[in-house]
Amino acid sequence: MEWLVVIVSMIVLWVASLCKILHACSPSKAIFLNDGDSLYKKNVLLVVSHPDDESRFFTPTINYLISRGHNLHILCMSTGNADGMGIIRKEELYQASAILKVPLQQVRILDHPDLQDGFGRVWDCNFLAKIIEKETFTHVIDVIITFDNYGVSGHCNHQDVNRGVSKLLHDTPQRNIEAWELVSTNILRKYTGPVDIWFSFVYATTYYPSGQMRCLVNEHPQKSYAAMAQHTSQWVWFRKFFVSFSSYTYVNTLRKIN
Repeated sequence: MEWLVVIVSMIVLWVASLCKILHACSPSKAIFLNDGDSLYKKNVLLVVSHPDDESRFFTPTINYLISRGHNLHILCMSTGNADGMGIIRKEELYQASAILKVPLQQVRILDHPDLQDGFGRVWDCNFLAKIIEKETFTHVIDVIITFDNYGVSGHCNHQDVNRGVSKLLHDTPQRNIEAWELVSTNILRKYTGPVDIWFSFVYATTYYPSGQMRCLVNEHPQKSYAAMAQHTSQWVWFRKFFVSFSSYTYVNTLRKIN
């Protein structure tokens, strides 16, 4: 009987949280990259490691930026060719970007021999920093967004891009550019789905009250599923499970990199 009460309570909390996302205005709606001027749109560079990173982990951020009129560029450091499907996965990223309303000419996918997908394939942070720096100059980037130093899943390539961005900031401190990282959560929070919006808000306001952390709620979580479904080569049962139950489908917590 006690287990039944717990299960029912969790279902009610899940549904209530999802309704909050779908039908209520989120605290993220006007504070991230606003600076008090709603007319100033920023050039934002999202740096990821593999095709499908954008759909699995960053859709709350992407939806927020696009809906507010910011100019988003995606830099994907590899084609995800670990299983020999790099050409296919590259096209899948373009298809997912179309679903997410990111202009295809603003999506760049690299296929460099020193930046190949795979566990144990460590990417040089100095090389990554140079690539990212060139991209920021080319597109006059104001803001960079990437993984944190754990990289959500602990994948070494996710961690590498964080080190690349950090290296760039360290080497060019005089540049007027912001950088934010996607906060990795523990395994319990990762699979609480929409319920994690409450944990995220409490964590952000309690430990980072000075505005160094922002919670972006995904007002259209169905786009995460639709975008990830474009990655047909990766759309196996456990990734369907992940997108359905992962907190990253419903909220992104971004922390400023200092």
